[in-house]
Amino acid sequence: MAIPVARPATAGKSQTDAAASHEALLGLFPPGTALGEDGELVIGGCAVTDLAARFGTPALVVDEAALRSRARCYADGLAARWANSRVAFASKAFPCTAVYRLLAEEGLSIDVAGGGELTLALAGGVDPASLVVHGNAKTEDELRMAVEAGAGLIVIDNFDDIDRLERLVTDEQPVLVRVTPGIRPDTHAAVSTGQEGSKFGLTLPQARAAIARLRASSRLRLDGVHVHIGSQILDTEPFARAVEAVAGLGTFAVYDLGGGLGTRYTYEDRPPTIGEYVDTLVAAAHRTLPADAQLIIEPGRSMVAQAGVTLYRVVTVKRGEPTFVAVDGGMGDNLEVALYGQRFEATVATRVGGGEPYHLVGRHCESGDVLSAGVALRDPRPGDLIAVPVTGAYCFSLSNNYNGALRPPVVFCRDGEARAVVRRETYGDLQRRDRP
Repeated sequence: MAIPVARPATAGKSQTDAAASHEALLGLFPPGTALGEDGELVIGGCAVTDLAARFGTPALVVDEAALRSRARCYADGLAARWANSRVAFASKAFPCTAVYRLLAEEGLSIDVAGGGELTLALAGGVDPASLVVHGNAKTEDELRMAVEAGAGLIVIDNFDDIDRLERLVTDEQPVLVRVTPGIRPDTHAAVSTGQEGSKFGLTLPQARAAIARLRASSRLRLDGVHVHIGSQILDTEPFARAVEAVAGLGTFAVYDLGGGLGTRYTYEDRPPTIGEYVDTLVAAAHRTLPADAQLIIEPGRSMVAQAGVTLYRVVTVKRGEPTFVAVDGGMGDNLEVALYGQRFEATVATRVGGGEPYHLVGRHCESGDVLSAGVALRDPRPGDLIAVPVTGAYCFSLSNNYNGALRPPVVFCRDGEARAVVRRETYGDLQRRDRP
C-alpha cells in the first residue's frame, strides 16, 4: 500500500532544511510518487526495490501517467490560449521509440534532429506529416530521408539546406527558416542557441535573404519562421523578445517559437509553470503576430525531465573528507553534470530524505564523474538503492559506453505495472559491430 505524501512549497527554506523533509524531496519526483508503508519509494505504483530486483541497476524508470499528464497539460494549455496551434516534442531530450509512441498517442507532433531520431519516430508510429525536421548540419542523405518519409516541415538552418532540398524535392516541400535573434538567455553557454555567434540558424539579415530566395522557389514552400533561444531557461522574458524579433520578418502562416522552458532539478529552482510560459508566448503573439497564424512550440526538457528517475546500487562508501558514496552507474548514464554542471538531488530509496552531506559519485575513471556533490543521504551503505530524480531529459540521449559500461534499460511504470521498453545492453552488444 502506498502512502501519498503532500508537497508544500519550500520557498524561503535553506537547502539543508529542505533536504531534511520528505515533502521537499518528493516534490522533485514524478507527481504521484509516494512512500510505501515500509518507507521506500513507490513510483507509478511500483516499489523501487521490486523494480531493482526485476530490472537491475542502473535503470531509468519513467512514470508513464506523469508523462502523459505533462503532454496533455502542454497541448491543452496552448490550445486554450491560441486555437490554431500544436505542440511538437523536441525529441532530442528523450529519443526513445516508446516515448515517441506515447506522445504521438497524446496527439503531439514530433521534432527530430538527424536520421536516427527520424527513424525512431517513424518506428514509434509518428505521423510523418507531423514531423518538424531540424539540424544545423543536415546531410543530403538525411534530407532525402525526410523528404521521402513525407516530413511535414523541414527547418532551413543554412543556405546549403536550400541548395540540397532544391536538388532533392520533386514536388513541393514545406519549410521554415530558423532565425537567430541575437538573444542570450540566462542559461549554460552549451545550451544557449539564440545569441550572436550561435552555430544555429540565420541572423536577421541572412534570414531575410533566405526568405526572399524561398519565396521565389518552385519546389520549396515557405510556410514561416522558427526561433529557439536555448534550454533550461527559468525566466519568461527572453521568450517574449524572441517572438518580437521574428515578427519583424514579415507575415507568415506558421510561427514555430521553439522550446527552452527550464525544469526544476533542485530545491531552489523555481521555473515558470507551463501556464506562465504559454501566457508569455501568446501575449507576445497577440501583440505582434497575425491572429490567424499557426503557433508551434517545441518543449523538450520540460516535457520529460520530471517523469524520469534513475535507480542505482551503492557499491562502496569511502570515508574521509569528503565521504564518497560510489554507485554502479555515473557519467555513462548521466553526462549532464560533467557537460553542464547540472545539479541533481538524490536519496537512499528506502530511507527517504534527511541525512548528512556526501559526494555521490559514479564508477567511471574520471574525477569529473560526480552525480551530486554534497547531497544529503541518510546512512548510505553498500547494497542500498539510490534514487536520483529529474533524469528523464538528456540522460538517455547522452548515455554512452565509457569504460565499457552497459547502457541501462528504460522501464515504464503505470498503475503498479512495470515493463522494459528498452532492454539493458549486454557485453555482446559491445562486440556486435566488431569486424574480424
